Amino acid sequence: MANTSSAKKATRKIDRRTAINKNRRSRVRTFVRKVEEALAAGDKAAAEAALKAAQPELMRAATKGVLHKNTASRKVSRLTQRLKSLDA
Repeated sequence: MANTSSAKKATRKIDRRTAINKNRRSRVRTFVRKVEEALAAGDKAAAEAALKAAQPELMRAATKGVLHKNTASRKVSRLTQRLKSLDA
């Protein structure tokens, strides 16, 4: 348990940031899930639209420190690759 006032404040700040980061991570997962569902359904137009919406969300999460930059790039790359394989 935090004893000093600065430790108590740090705990409050951590709680706030954790809630914000959890919300951001959840948003990213939702956007990625929408792309994957469209890909699974074979709906190319919906998948393209979902990917177009998911890409900035992934990069925003990387900028805010929720995801690593390379992780976000890898996810975008793999989703794009799966979208292109839908054509073939």
